[in-house]
Amino acid sequence: MTFNPQEPYNDLPLLFPDEKYWKTIEVYEHTNNANRALAELKGRLSAIPNPQIFINTLSLQEAKDSSSIENIFTTNDKLFKAFTSSDLTDKNTKEVLRYGKALVSAFNSIKSGTVFSIDIIEDIYRNIKDETDGIRDSKVIIGNAFTTVYTPPCCKDVLLEKLNNWLEYANNQHDIDPLIKLAVLHYQFETIHPFKDGNGRTGRILNVLFLSSQNLLDEPVLYLSKYINEFKEEYYRLLREVTESNEWQNWIIYMLKAVEETAKHTLNKVLGIIELLENTKDKIKSVLPDIYSYELVEVLFTQVYSKYTFLEERKIASRNTASKYFTKLVESGILEKEKVGNEFIFKNVAFYNLIKE
Repeated sequence: MTFNPQEPYNDLPLLFPDEKYWKTIEVYEHTNNANRALAELKGRLSAIPNPQIFINTLSLQEAKDSSSIENIFTTNDKLFKAFTSSDLTDKNTKEVLRYGKALVSAFNSIKSGTVFSIDIIEDIYRNIKDETDGIRDSKVIIGNAFTTVYTPPCCKDVLLEKLNNWLEYANNQHDIDPLIKLAVLHYQFETIHPFKDGNGRTGRILNVLFLSSQNLLDEPVLYLSKYINEFKEEYYRLLREVTESNEWQNWIIYMLKAVEETAKHTLNKVLGIIELLENTKDKIKSVLPDIYSYELVEVLFTQVYSKYTFLEERKIASRNTASKYFTKLVESGILEKEKVGNEFIFKNVAFYNLIKE
């Protein structure tokens, strides 16, 4: 069947595409580059005693960038404040936070050995969208009031056939580099488009989960969406070219570049955070030796904003003592104090500036 954007693409080919479309020297060169960059990131993270300090901030950056691809915008400041304080109710920020929680929750499931399933995919969608439905059983159209760009497969029985084929390739080992599989799986999921909304964000979470399932990533800190956001027009153009003319090579190379560039970017960010943490530790030791502990420094880097209860929960200080600690940290220029609703929160200024770069 010739592809027709006006009709449901029920003839979407099952995986895997013929190697004649993608098995080239250029693809393998980019594959090697991406694997090296990802291995260096994984290696650096594995050498850090507590990589958990990166998860909250870097996974939120992935959530923010992935959501902005779908024109759901928030600011870093709103996002970090909302992650710390429940008094903030901005709709877009809440949606981005749901993405971040869905990413970390699903990542932990896959990391513990859970295999991909329809249930996991539906849970990701429901957590992102705060919905109770699942695989759609109705037609959707991608385009605008004047032009239909693409009509995904329909309806539920067809979608389940395509998804079960996707699951077979995601869960089983094949003689294909996992990063090439990642590119193909991402295209296939985007093209299946199994939900009424939130498909792009669900698919981009699945990217990170797949890297974990292949032991290529130990923490959900690689934000591929940053690259996709920067080259969004190319992303959608290359997706269409695969659908319309089996142009797999350029699509796979695009995704390999995304992995390579974001792995390098994330590594630089991680190294910057480590350096800043060490500098902050030295400053507190020097200027505020009476309140110094490494546990206190870790709290200041677990999230951009801290509050009194964080020190209480870690048994670092009582409520009154925590107040004194934060006052000293503000006076020394490490933190800034802000009131949100009925509580005070404290921004790690240098950390915030580093993350938002």
